[in-house]
Amino acid sequence: MADLQVFKEIAEQVLAIPTQKGTSDGYLIDRAYRILRHCGSIARLGEVQRFQIDHDGLYIAALFRDAGFAHYANQEDKISRMVLADLTDEDIRDFSTQIVQEKLTELLNPEQLERICGIIIESGKRNTTLIEAMVLSDARNLDDMGAIGVFNEMRRYVIHGRGAAEALASWNRKIEYDYWTARLREGFRFESVRSIAEQRLLTARKFMAQLDIENKAADMEEILLKQKQRPIVKLQEYLPKPNTKSRRHLLKT
Repeated sequence: MADLQVFKEIAEQVLAIPTQKGTSDGYLIDRAYRILRHCGSIARLGEVQRFQIDHDGLYIAALFRDAGFAHYANQEDKISRMVLADLTDEDIRDFSTQIVQEKLTELLNPEQLERICGIIIESGKRNTTLIEAMVLSDARNLDDMGAIGVFNEMRRYVIHGRGAAEALASWNRKIEYDYWTARLREGFRFESVRSIAEQRLLTARKFMAQLDIENKAADMEEILLKQKQRPIVKLQEYLPKPNTKSRRHLLKT
């Protein structure tokens, strides 16, 4: 199998999304590398090392997991973006495997290709028993938690022209309906990763609480209350006092 760097270079080309400005959106590349790092760390956990893992297959699958999304996310192609709106995660995984078969045929043998495509497909299935798919799934779910999770969410809101108030409303609905509790319970196979996700979620809660305070300007309330308790000061007291000598000099002239 070729060096991983070769697959990284191909992934960077595949995941780069053309924009209307003529530049490339590197968000998916950044996310793929982050998930790749998560996969490498999870694979070293004690509860995971007891399994025999195809590390190369796992890492390549992590790099190309969102290739199908990138294919339809071209901002210059309105038809593709319309199609993207109707795609399910299963559809995206299927398109990702097609791109793997198209781009990596000369680098991998048929067995390796089938293995990597299997990891991508199985990573979206809750009942999978494929260890590489379980690791990839936990890595991707972890990317939705904490400061990075907030960043991912805010990016989606900015792209769709929504502001802080709408982001907060969405966050509060998720809290109300125990969305994050369900994600923690059902989104992770390994307890160590779930524990990290819980810590990250606490960070996200603190950030969103602060965002709520600043969005409402609630942090001004304490200052305003203190000012109400002070005696009213006339504006003239803050103005510089006139120089009497200068005034007399002006009157004489």
